[in-house]
Amino acid sequence: MILQSKNQLTLQEFLHLHPREGDTTYELVDGQAIPKMSPKFFHAKLTYVFLELIEQWNKEQGIVCPEWSVVLQRRGRDWVPTPDVVYISYERLPANWNEDEACPVPPDLVIEIISPGQTLIR
Repeated sequence: MILQSKNQLTLQEFLHLHPREGDTTYELVDGQAIPKMSPKFFHAKLTYVFLELIEQWNKEQGIVCPEWSVVLQRRGRDWVPTPDVVYISYERLPANWNEDEACPVPPDLVIEIISPGQTLIR
């Protein structure tokens, strides 16, 4: 279900949306809040493997985490995808970043696992 709005959501409106019932993650695409497909077992297990491998490689030089939204621009518009795995070095994070917000800069690495029935480009 897309959270439709007569007007398109701004970045600030999207970032301040109240959580909906359930465990749905939304992404901001072309001014609309789009639900991200809920992962199944294989997808979740593969995410875990990637997290473990990157964490071993990382050696505490940055942050590795699942499902961390990233504030970006795409085609001149705000875009907030939520990749399955995100790695960002501590060097790239601003000194004043807030740990309870979307990633404020493009990460060094993202992994998006494409599930059956999911399209890559939105």
